[in-house]
Amino acid sequence: MTTIRSTRRAFVIGAGAVLAAPAVVRAQSEIREVRIAKQFGISYLPLMVMEDLQLLEKHAKAAGLGDVKTNWLQFAGGAPINDALISGSLEFAGGGVGPMIVLWARTKGSLNVKGVASINSLPLYLNTVNPAVKTLSDFTDKDRIGLPAVRVSIQAITLQMACEKVFGAGKHDRLDNITVSMSHPDATNAMMSGKSEITAHFGSPPFQNQQLQDPKVRRVLSSYDVLGGPSSFNFMWTTEKVRAQNPRTYAAFKAALEESLAIINADKNRAADIYMRMEKGAPPKEFVMSLLNDPQHEFTSVPKNTMKYAEFMQRTGTVKEKPADWKEMFFPELHGVQGS
Repeated sequence: MTTIRSTRRAFVIGAGAVLAAPAVVRAQSEIREVRIAKQFGISYLPLMVMEDLQLLEKHAKAAGLGDVKTNWLQFAGGAPINDALISGSLEFAGGGVGPMIVLWARTKGSLNVKGVASINSLPLYLNTVNPAVKTLSDFTDKDRIGLPAVRVSIQAITLQMACEKVFGAGKHDRLDNITVSMSHPDATNAMMSGKSEITAHFGSPPFQNQQLQDPKVRRVLSSYDVLGGPSSFNFMWTTEKVRAQNPRTYAAFKAALEESLAIINADKNRAADIYMRMEKGAPPKEFVMSLLNDPQHEFTSVPKNTMKYAEFMQRTGTVKEKPADWKEMFFPELHGVQGS
């Protein structure tokens, strides 16, 4: 079930409406309501800052669009987000690189879904409470690994990449049969309860970091180990139609996202306060600050190591084709950065 949080201001036409009529007509040709999807965890802090400080509304107004309504929808995984975008129920989707690449490949030549920007580069941990599991080869059919979406989430794809390294070429799906689609909060609660079939969780911050504070939890691997270095975790993406029909709204969204990232990087204390205000059940501020100050946790719009995912997904049949380079998966406004 999704939860919706919206902000709205009345659209007021002042005494100068007659003189400003042409601008108003142009503004009204673009959408008046922007629906944005996000998921759980501190990795979505850039979207929380955008929502809390009403940055999209600010940039939309500066672009002459007047008062734009924003609806924030929260999902448990990338698959339902992609369904919502395809059905026209969203303007901007937020999720992992796996779902973005799947939808890019599926809609190429039709809806032409592409990335707007990255929002972070963060390591993802596969943690377990099973004392017998020290490596991937120790998992058995009695174990279950919770992750956001079986076979398509970034955690699922990363697990497949790790399996291929451990078990050999063609064995990437070795552990697919013990993965279970679950939100990070649900998977964390299930694993930590000790009363569930879930014995492991391939998660994200802060859930994975909170789990490791318990001595019974062991980290089996990190996505940075699998990828050979930092890699983007979450992105924002949309359809070619949304961008083409709403150029100023699109530009306002990207500007708002960039401002949000700048705020996080310039003032982590302020960012932590926003996270604690926006995220239900957030951990203590000291713990949040430790995450924000972790040198491996980077909030940036620059895509990193996306091609490694795209090439693997094409080779193993998750998608039918791979892009020529990372830029093919993103709209031109991002092409000036040093991505990969």
